[in-house]
Amino acid sequence: MRSGVQQTPNRMAILDPMKLIGSLTSPYVRKVRIVFNEKKVDVDLELENVWAADTKIASTNPLGKVPCLIADDGEAIYDSRVIAEYADGLSPVSKLIPADNRERAAVKTWEALADGIMDAGILARLERTLRPAEQQSQTWYDRQMGKIDTALRQMSEQLGENAWCHGNQITLADIAVGCAIGYLLFRFPEIKWQTQYLNLDRLHQKLLQRPSFIETEPPAA
Repeated sequence: MRSGVQQTPNRMAILDPMKLIGSLTSPYVRKVRIVFNEKKVDVDLELENVWAADTKIASTNPLGKVPCLIADDGEAIYDSRVIAEYADGLSPVSKLIPADNRERAAVKTWEALADGIMDAGILARLERTLRPAEQQSQTWYDRQMGKIDTALRQMSEQLGENAWCHGNQITLADIAVGCAIGYLLFRFPEIKWQTQYLNLDRLHQKLLQRPSFIETEPPAA
């Protein structure tokens, strides 16, 4: 006896490729691009200028910031710290964030310190480039540059003579630090951190040998 209910074959949902919305000069975008590269996970890069009058970034990230990741299910993920952690869980290759809770916190603290340098640097640069000269605040600018100086000193002290920021292999801590000091070279070449903090320079030179850093080098200003 034949049933009146017809069986339909199971169909797997068709997922779109992941898409990373960002710019070539953002240090936060560079950070997550390096993470995807180190994890051997493919992601399409869609360039977006958030300062352009016709930017559409708010349609995916209401904060109007990059990077913004459109996952393969179409959902938006932001900001760079969230994307980096998400990317690290996509592949067992090159685990960048430790599973141990305390070690994880240590790596994420390094990332917060590095991101703080980038935050301060961007705020200082915007003060000089977006505000009319008569409206610029030297006090505000000096405050941001002071944060950078203090953070660099802390980084150097914590790194000491170690080969890596945490543990015996590259982690998200090193990637974040490399992007932060690389951003200073890109936007603030007058800050001579290389001669003041030789251990940070050694780490940076080592990172620059990696394909992930080479491929994400920002274009000449």
